[in-house]
Amino acid sequence: MITHPRAEELTEAVSRWIDAVRPSLDPRNAFLARVAANILGVVARQQQLGPAAEAAAVERFTVLLDHRGDYAGLNSELCDRLRAGDMDVTTPGLIATLKANVLDQLAIDQPNYRHEGLAQP
Repeated sequence: MITHPRAEELTEAVSRWIDAVRPSLDPRNAFLARVAANILGVVARQQQLGPAAEAAAVERFTVLLDHRGDYAGLNSELCDRLRAGDMDVTTPGLIATLKANVLDQLAIDQPNYRHEGLAQP
């Protein structure tokens, strides 16, 4: 099995290259290059943080819904129960679960976003 370069190393290398050539691009392509570099950052963070975030969400959903399952199934059930009105803001643990899931996703999608619920680096 080939162990190097790892996916994280590849995305970082491409992102650095994009940042290196971006100043020489016309404004439109410089903007698109910045978007591409940001996407690579999201991909790298998803690979690094995603599995733990999903596992934590499954544990929170398990407590909230009172049974085990996989992320997709539990998330779908929660959405269905919210739509049906079976759960709402008065449901114990609902807001805390949703907030924790959102903060985990923000750490992946927008790591520079600072919310009072996020620990400062």
